[in-house]
Amino acid sequence: MNYKLLGRSGLKVSELCLGTMGFGTEAGWGADKDTSFAIMDAYANAGGNFLDTANIYKLGTSEKIIGDYMSNHDRDYFVLATKYTLKDNTTNPNASGNSRKNMMRSVEESLKRLKTDFIDVLYLHIWDDITPIDEVLRGMDDLIKQGKINYAAISDTPAWVVAKGNTLAELMGWSQFIALQVEYSLLARTAERELIPMAKHFGMTVTPWAPLAGGALTGKYLKGDKGRIKPESKRLDSRSEAITKVVMEIAAELGVSESHVALNWTRQQGFSCIPIVGATKVDQLLDNLKTVEVALSDDQLKRLNDASAIELGFPGDFFKEEAVRVNSFGGFYDRVEKR
Repeated sequence: MNYKLLGRSGLKVSELCLGTMGFGTEAGWGADKDTSFAIMDAYANAGGNFLDTANIYKLGTSEKIIGDYMSNHDRDYFVLATKYTLKDNTTNPNASGNSRKNMMRSVEESLKRLKTDFIDVLYLHIWDDITPIDEVLRGMDDLIKQGKINYAAISDTPAWVVAKGNTLAELMGWSQFIALQVEYSLLARTAERELIPMAKHFGMTVTPWAPLAGGALTGKYLKGDKGRIKPESKRLDSRSEAITKVVMEIAAELGVSESHVALNWTRQQGFSCIPIVGATKVDQLLDNLKTVEVALSDDQLKRLNDASAIELGFPGDFFKEEAVRVNSFGGFYDRVEKR
């Protein structure tokens, strides 16, 4: 694999991130410890170095498995990202949420499970809509100064909150968020309305979760295979089926798996994007790793974009109106460089 810079930082990460939400067998599914080790071995052997986990994944088992793995491997080779916010116990009202108190508590527990002295990238996991963003950033900046984390990042948070946070950080001299993790796939493009333009403006790398829409974009459900997606899910509705069929057609044209098409669509959208690829079996990972050997043509990208297009709403669609472009650019829209 090749390596990309994560956001505005100098941190070099592999072009596919390994998602480890399935490390552990709680809830009746997932990879056991030996299989998880084999997956990480295969990923590292392919040049992968970017691991994504969270305090809550498999009730902490994911972090524990990674910690055991790191005990016998070169910790400094890996870029380890984890998250705080979600409850890992129900003992008190401050054992969840975005507060500084929960951040410090959660990070200390994650460090123990991961058997490491530092976390490379710490994400706020989900916005709680009550904690001031300056409290979050000041807490992360203090953890960076303490050497317990190296970089700050954020996930599943409104664009205006992230924008306010990065602006405050720049003004106050705090560490800014360098990555934004959101749901993004051919079946889920609403992040294009505000979140992705915001990330581009601040030079943040987007790290999509569910880039295969829980497996729906692999076409397995249309082929009759069963999975964990419930039949009533939007990922299996008529619109999603139509999009998936285009993915399957292009995969057949290229002679590759459907996952290669869906993942490369996210990678070829013209902004810094590193999809998170989860795996509970080694063969799943090995297939997904071949994604980096595939490239979609402009025509294939257009077919996928057209099939999955969404309404941006106001003001996104308003800006695209010809009359607006003529008035705003005086007839020179097609001759002016765009950012």
